[in-house]
Amino acid sequence: MLDRRALLAALAALPLAPALAPALVPALVPGARAAEPGVLRIGYQKNGILVVAKQQKIIEKRLEPLGYAVRWVEFSFGPPLLEALSLDGIDLGQTGDAPPIFAQAARSNLVYAAAQEAGGSGAGILLPKGSEIRSLAELKGKRVAFAKASSSHNLTIAALEKAGLSYADIEPVTLAPADAAAAFARGSIDAWTIWDPYFAIAEQGEGVRVLVRATDVTPQNNFFLASRPFAESRAPVLTAAIDALGEVAAWCTQNRGAVAELLSQGTGVPLAATRRAVDRTDYVIGPMTDRVAAEQQRVADRFHALKLIPKPIRIADAVWTPPARNG
Repeated sequence: MLDRRALLAALAALPLAPALAPALVPALVPGARAAEPGVLRIGYQKNGILVVAKQQKIIEKRLEPLGYAVRWVEFSFGPPLLEALSLDGIDLGQTGDAPPIFAQAARSNLVYAAAQEAGGSGAGILLPKGSEIRSLAELKGKRVAFAKASSSHNLTIAALEKAGLSYADIEPVTLAPADAAAAFARGSIDAWTIWDPYFAIAEQGEGVRVLVRATDVTPQNNFFLASRPFAESRAPVLTAAIDALGEVAAWCTQNRGAVAELLSQGTGVPLAATRRAVDRTDYVIGPMTDRVAAEQQRVADRFHALKLIPKPIRIADAVWTPPARNG
């Protein structure tokens, strides 16, 4: 078990880029600049399939015959990544379920290029040392932290619904992951909704308890989002990149031990925590099926019903259809 000091040290070891204001993204994020001929700019977070792909240079190898290079741009979590996508700072990136909904509601010109079903299942709601909370219903009136417009935002709301509570029954504390980790470690919040690898690190903290896991509340899908102009004008490049990621996903499924070691080395997350995160991740990548789109529509409707997005949106309007393959 990690004590408070060890927990903070482990979380601080994550070399995560800050969440940047939209107007600053192109100027301050390395590589997040105007589109360049022959370059696919990929936004990634320090976890999951894209980190493996980056290490193995699988996408670079697949795109080389097409005359394309790859530029990698790191983000701390989904919302700033999609801000960069909307500002033409990147062409492709991966996030959880909520960020593309908020981005689409803000008129971001994005498309769903592929899905990783249950890819965000390594998440949950954590309770700090000394907490007397024993059930979801006891979150009423409590300070619950999560990253705004992230998958943890959706998980928080879905968990409240499961307990018969409303969003108004808690005191939402919207914090970026690193800030929430610090607040959690010092006991200034009552609960923290978070995803891996933060979840895998924090759940081993001294006295920390898991109130509920995402798998017991709601599906947590991940998505690969692309700029619509890029998808329409460079469809063969996007198709090749998604195919390469499918290849990486298949390798990850068969080599979980190697994946854990690779991610731990690349992120600084302790190997034991990384192994927990890897073992509960479903690495299968596929197209946006009707079932996945319907689940994502339910998430969008949930946010609109709470007036967290200004207007209803149709997920189907943003689903990309790859061009037919020859042969």
